[in-house]
Amino acid sequence: MSVVLYNTLTRQKEAFETLEPGRVKIYCCGVTVYDYSHLGHARCYVAWDTVRRYLLWRGYAVHYVQNFTDIDDKILNRAKTEHSTMQTVAERYTQAYLEDIARLNVMEADEYTYATKTLDGIQRLIGELETKGYAYPANGDVYYSVRKFDGYGKLSGRKLDDMQAGASGRVAAEESIKQDPFDFALWKGAKDGEPFWESPWGPGRPGWHIECSAMIRERFGATIDIHLGGSDLVFPHHENEIAQSEAATGHPLSRYWMHNGMVNVGGEKMSKSLGNFTTIRDLLDGANAPDPMAVRLFLLQGSYRKPVDFTDEAIAAAQTSWGTLKDGLRFGHQFGARLGWADASDTAFGDPAAMRIDRDSEPVQAFQTAMDDDFNTAGGLAVLFDLAKDLRRAGNVITHTGEADRDSATLRQQWQTLVCLAQVLGLEAQPEVESAPQNGLADDAIEALLAQRREARAAKNFAEGDRIRDLLQAAGITLIDKPGGITEWHR
Repeated sequence: MSVVLYNTLTRQKEAFETLEPGRVKIYCCGVTVYDYSHLGHARCYVAWDTVRRYLLWRGYAVHYVQNFTDIDDKILNRAKTEHSTMQTVAERYTQAYLEDIARLNVMEADEYTYATKTLDGIQRLIGELETKGYAYPANGDVYYSVRKFDGYGKLSGRKLDDMQAGASGRVAAEESIKQDPFDFALWKGAKDGEPFWESPWGPGRPGWHIECSAMIRERFGATIDIHLGGSDLVFPHHENEIAQSEAATGHPLSRYWMHNGMVNVGGEKMSKSLGNFTTIRDLLDGANAPDPMAVRLFLLQGSYRKPVDFTDEAIAAAQTSWGTLKDGLRFGHQFGARLGWADASDTAFGDPAAMRIDRDSEPVQAFQTAMDDDFNTAGGLAVLFDLAKDLRRAGNVITHTGEADRDSATLRQQWQTLVCLAQVLGLEAQPEVESAPQNGLADDAIEALLAQRREARAAKNFAEGDRIRDLLQAAGITLIDKPGGITEWHR
């Protein structure tokens, strides 16, 4: 069975076949670094991180490149507002992006590319387009002649004759010097007080669309396997990338195009104007902040291609669901020693890299079947929850009876399968440190209270014994009274 994915270009699911056997070239459109990353970015990069993780798990050698747009009008405007420089603004929000997205367990790209470091490649590509008749200079600018490219509109399905002239949002001054209202800028002539780079067409800076075309070509050559981005980039950004790159090289830019759905907040499109704009760090650092893994879990509960609606209720439900998965993921750390697992105290214990799971087992096959179908993370999660719930039941039996009701080796295989498959979705739980104070009570404090309770019960002061029990219960400590005056406890 092979991976099947939905290709925006053909508007259908297709079997995944790479340019080179076993190797995948992926380019992901990154952020424009002028502000903190928001929930839309979280949705986008968690989705593509999961695609990348799954392809790696399936045995592909993946080369994953993501760009930073660090030359842009929005960055320039932020720099003016802050009395700063475009470089300073870009560097600050690039670092902020890396910090915020790491909290959602998104792996770093194999390579990050930057527009400011690709100026030679950008100018070289513009020059080739001009030589081939696809681009023309005009008053220090350079524009792409859209009607010269026969395939324009094939990604978005739009036809120039059906679109409103000037719909690209160019200002009137630019419209007046373009040969056609649909033409877009490859190079923008410098304006007073703005940063610029020298070029054959005079001082200026590149247009947005040409940056990605040049970065892909510089890192991969003419054609890649998968191009990733948000659905808001299909037109005009990705449509223009295709026009630029394919006119220059004569080869397809990408075999597959994948786009994630947008983010709504409480049923409305997320936007600053509506006041429902939320950054990743505001969500994770605010009052009653959810666990970052609960946010990631929430984002994986539906198809990456569909819109997702952030609500307080949805995040709270995901937090509860994450509690179930977390219990399962911590099973080995909590009960491995009791079950006689010899390596339970090893430093590498619980590391998926050191685990071997049965790829032919029913849970693994069910997980793979789901994920092979256009990265159906909802189906993959269903397998994880079945494993986690079963492990949690087994843990409760051990806690209350002192022994497992099934074979230790079977439980170990279930746990390792859960840990390995969860990592494919980027869901990981760190083991609790049992001796660390929790809810204000450390282990020795709990033992001291239990000693007081035993003395009270021996003196038939049951009211005091109940008071101590209630005190511990309020602190999240469950007591299990057993014959012979023995009391076990767990958090």
